[in-house]
This record gives sequence, structure tokens and C-alpha cells, in this order.
Amino acid sequence: MIVLDTHILVWWVQNDIRLTKKHRQWLQDYESGGLGVSIVSCWEIAKLVEKNRLILPLPINEWLENALAYPGIQLLNLTLPIVVDSTQLSGFHSDPFDQIIVATARINGFPMLTVDAKILNYSGVETLS
Repeated sequence: MIVLDTHILVWWVQNDIRLTKKHRQWLQDYESGGLGVSIVSCWEIAKLVEKNRLILPLPINEWLENALAYPGIQLLNLTLPIVVDSTQLSGFHSDPFDQIIVATARINGFPMLTVDAKILNYSGVETLS
């Protein structure tokens, strides 16, 4: 399984051109083993829509239901070990969404798929690159 960063999920569902061939290949390669989406990514997407920083073609509840029904998608819930780990990411930046998504990958022992330079440059989590 891999953990998808929020933007990767949005780009995939929206068929965004920012999702590279390499990213699409990883999504296809990991589909059978699982494409993990943190519940926090769902909240982050809803907050972006609320603040008009993201425009979706459907109401947020329908969009999320459709996204979570994509092949291979598995919703990863927030747990106490994830909450605790997210507060102990030495040298990582302070975005709480990123902290929880990174901690989700770490606690579950899964690599992340992201283009976020702050995550890619953080040695405390495995990323696909």
C-alpha cells in the first residue's frame, strides 16, 4: 500500500495534468495493494472547498464518496498512535494536515506519493520519487 497526499488524490480524481505519467503508473502499480487516503485528506479537501481554494464539479459529499470508491482506495482512519507521532516529527514543518498524513504513512509503514517538496525533503518518511 501507498499513502496518497491530498493533492495526488484530487489530481487523480480530477484527471489533472499536474499528475505525471510516473505518478499515474505508481497509482496503477499499487492499486491492487491499496491506495491509502487519510481521513484527514477528506477534511482538508472539504476545508479547501469551504474556503473557495478548490472548486469541484460536484458537492463535496458526492465528490468524496466518488473519490473513495475509486479502485484500490482504502480510507485510513485517525488513530492515537498517528496523533502522537504527528506531534513528534523532528525537523518537519507545522502544517497539521501534512503532519497527520506523514504520521499515517509512518505508523502504517507505507511510502507516500506526493510532490510536496517539504515532505519529499523530510527524511522521516519514505516517499516514491
